Amino acid sequence: MDPVILTLATPADAAEVAAVRNAAAADLTERFGNGFWTTTVSDRGVLANLRQARVYLARMRTPIVVTLSMQTKKPWAIDISYFTPCKRPVYLTNMAVAPGFQRQGIGRRSLDGAIAIEREWPGDAIRLDAYDAPAGAGDFYLRCGFREVGHRVYRKTPLRYFEWIIS
Repeated sequence: MDPVILTLATPADAAEVAAVRNAAAADLTERFGNGFWTTTVSDRGVLANLRQARVYLARMRTPIVVTLSMQTKKPWAIDISYFTPCKRPVYLTNMAVAPGFQRQGIGRRSLDGAIAIEREWPGDAIRLDAYDAPAGAGDFYLRCGFREVGHRVYRKTPLRYFEWIIS
């Protein structure tokens, strides 16, 4: 399969990024019912994300089919005590694959692209959390080679923590 090319999002992409994230949330809600994954994001929320993180996109022809954010600032739900100590971790957040493009390998190839970007950033590790629920993506991250480092309930949200150590 061809590699996925990730490009940086711009403010002009905010509405389309929000649409992909919201479609993915709606798909999870339809399949698993309401949960932590049910929340939606506005264009304004995406613009705020662009100010604090590098938001990447993957396109298939014209539409955005994958979006993910990478940032050096630790997200609120991450407890660093679970992770391998390192000097320059990067946190992967807000990954979403448009429902019509799921289960085709594009999410995995997008993670490969994120890891390649991380090697150039430079950083020591990619850290993330996933919901510990049937709608969570933890098993996906395991299949992609991330190592599970812990479980935690944070503000009533059951989470699984994962990392990828950059070698």
